[in-house]
Amino acid sequence: MVQASLALLASKLGSRGGSRLRLLKSPVTLTEAATERIKELLAKRHKEYLKLGIKRRGCNGLAYTLNYADEKGKFDELVEQNGVQVLIDSPALMHLFGTKIDFVEDRIRSEFTFSNPNSKGSCGCGESFTT
Repeated sequence: MVQASLALLASKLGSRGGSRLRLLKSPVTLTEAATERIKELLAKRHKEYLKLGIKRRGCNGLAYTLNYADEKGKFDELVEQNGVQVLIDSPALMHLFGTKIDFVEDRIRSEFTFSNPNSKGSCGCGESFTT
């Protein structure tokens, strides 16, 4: 029933030539400050993508990673917002869905911040989290 409804919807929207209709919400959202900072960083390094992932680290087990990337991996999720392309490492996707990324700069710090609805706790310094 659901597959038939999706097929009908795709035909009504004019899906062509093997393209796949995506009805999914973006896994992460970026604030305007975050997109502007990412644009600056990518331009300085002459890179096309910033890649977001997680690794096992810290007292709560997981930490965010941000790296430059030249190409999209086979299973990477691409998020495009305000002219910025961010890749999400596929193993990290389930931990990051719904996350809002911001960039904060003041007299004390200059950093990306992550508001993650999946986080069940974080350490005192804010470097690691658990889901």
